[in-house]
Amino acid sequence: MSESLGTKEPQYNTMIDELKQTGRFEMGLHANASWKTDPRHLLFNMSRYKFVSKMFSGRQHVLEVGCGDAFGSRLVRQEVDNVTVTDIDPIFIDEINARQDERWRLTAFAHNMLDGPIDGAFDGVYALDVIEHILPENEDAFLRNIIASMSPDGALIMGAPSLESQAYASPISKAGHVNCKSGKSFKAFFERFFTNVFVFSMNDEVVHTGYYPMAHYLFAVCTGIRNH
Repeated sequence: MSESLGTKEPQYNTMIDELKQTGRFEMGLHANASWKTDPRHLLFNMSRYKFVSKMFSGRQHVLEVGCGDAFGSRLVRQEVDNVTVTDIDPIFIDEINARQDERWRLTAFAHNMLDGPIDGAFDGVYALDVIEHILPENEDAFLRNIIASMSPDGALIMGAPSLESQAYASPISKAGHVNCKSGKSFKAFFERFFTNVFVFSMNDEVVHTGYYPMAHYLFAVCTGIRNH
């Protein structure tokens, strides 16, 4: 690239200035693999984070459970004051901390939500593509520990591939998916713990209120923690 020559339209020279000042941004482990092998999937994944970011816009302290490489978490950070990201795998956490950007800093550490809650009284918690990896016999404990990490007026967003989508899932995905649900059972599970549960369907990057059995992905937006 002929950086020294500048761009034909001078307003775009800011891009070259940014590159010179901060270098190229490194993609996360998962995002890098997706971009190389299935670019469309990266778009779908980022769209899920965009949905969370707009639902949680203006909140003060948000927690992500099962963040993976946290590549999309910056979209949430753009809309909220503070984002804490956690994952059971230290490899992801080490990689996240190695490429921190002060403008979009995340608090990142390893944690298994099955081991217990996280101190912080978060006013928003979200987990994307996590619940389907939790064995059915452990899902109640998993959700109770999430709720114990929330403030009384906090909200939860959970996203997961639908049971119907598994006929089209890759072998790698199927290997870890031990707890996929259909739309009605997905909603019923969260209604045991929250008074308000709003379930959305998602196909590709489009979130909608369509017919659950035709949804590839499901979102549950939950508020009003029940007393257990």
